[in-house]
Amino acid sequence: MSVIQQITVEIRKKLSNQFIRNLSWLGVAEIIYRAMRFAIVIIMAKYLTEYDYGLGAILMTVREFAITFSNFGIGAKIIQAEEKELKDLCHSAYCLNWVIFVSLFLIQCSIAYPVALVKNTPEIILPICVSAIPYLVWPLASIQKTLIQKENNFKVIALTDSLQFSLASILSAAFAVNGMGVWSFALPAVIVAPLEIFVYHKYHRWQPSNKFTTKNWREIWDFGKNILGIGLLKTFRNNLDYIVIFSLLGVKELGTYFFGFNAGLGISLSIINAINSAILPHLCSARTDEKEFENTYFKSLKIISLIIIPFVLFQSSVAQFYIPIIDQKWIPAIPIVVLICLSAIPRPFADAASQLLVAVGKPQLDLIWNAIFTSIFGIALVIGVNWNILGVAAAVLIAHLVCLPLFSLWTTRYVFGKKG
Repeated sequence: MSVIQQITVEIRKKLSNQFIRNLSWLGVAEIIYRAMRFAIVIIMAKYLTEYDYGLGAILMTVREFAITFSNFGIGAKIIQAEEKELKDLCHSAYCLNWVIFVSLFLIQCSIAYPVALVKNTPEIILPICVSAIPYLVWPLASIQKTLIQKENNFKVIALTDSLQFSLASILSAAFAVNGMGVWSFALPAVIVAPLEIFVYHKYHRWQPSNKFTTKNWREIWDFGKNILGIGLLKTFRNNLDYIVIFSLLGVKELGTYFFGFNAGLGISLSIINAINSAILPHLCSARTDEKEFENTYFKSLKIISLIIIPFVLFQSSVAQFYIPIIDQKWIPAIPIVVLICLSAIPRPFADAASQLLVAVGKPQLDLIWNAIFTSIFGIALVIGVNWNILGVAAAVLIAHLVCLPLFSLWTTRYVFGKKG
């Protein structure tokens, strides 16, 4: 057999891996989302005023934190559950989902007025309330979606996400062109939300019982409270560098940094998000066999290495060429792009380690780690800001390059022993 034939056979073997297929579908969905969002930013920038954008930012911030509070780890618990406990757990989770999302709907509506008082923007009250309507739709299909994930059928999820992203983006553009202002941010998600019901009910036959139950709620909470804490810490950490720059340097510096962050990490985040979504079901499917579980984890790390490292190195090396093409005014952001881009390399490995802890039922350890890393990250940013936005970007890179590999190594040895 020739060398080319051997390589072809190896590639086919790799592509037959379920994890690779899941990553491919989720990666395509994420890239479509990022591309559509970029196109919509251009269109909306032409037709919306800065004031409209400000209102939109308020609305999206409220929704982001509300959605974070919805992540009680219910999906992760179902994916991690044994088959014998799955039926009761799904019915309990379905009822709990309704309690959580109805509560979030009421809370978001109740804080709309206080939020509007901060900057005297009464026109934001109704959009904030309307944008909470999807919370009353998601419980109808959330269990079916999770079970589809548990079965590793990510093609359905990826195609559904892509369709929703595309429709929402088109609607946002249409509303902006027609002068609907902040409603361009509020309405699209509401309109496309019911799509999930039709798709996920079609591809999974699970149906809830007619009886409301609180069984397993304590078990779900004991497991999911750590997932919630992790989500809140990540949401705070993901915005911490923006807060530091805005507070200590100013709006112009924040704009340059924000561009550099998105230009350097935007596409990489698509890949990282895909990895994060695909790896937990992949690990849990092999958990019953200790040796297979270990092999699955290390094979996943090899796949992550083959995907993320070459891509990030390539993107960072060509930043000096593609940034000026976008616009000459962004040339000062090139070092920011490179530094932030390189910080992407250890991220998916740490995410894989986090999912490994969830798979073995130790999410509390991941919560402790996130609390420690958030504290270290905050200190690094405060030190780095003394050297302007370049110092902040360097702090982001150093914190990730030093801390994340240590966490990945510790987690691997904790779960698999020193042989890991």
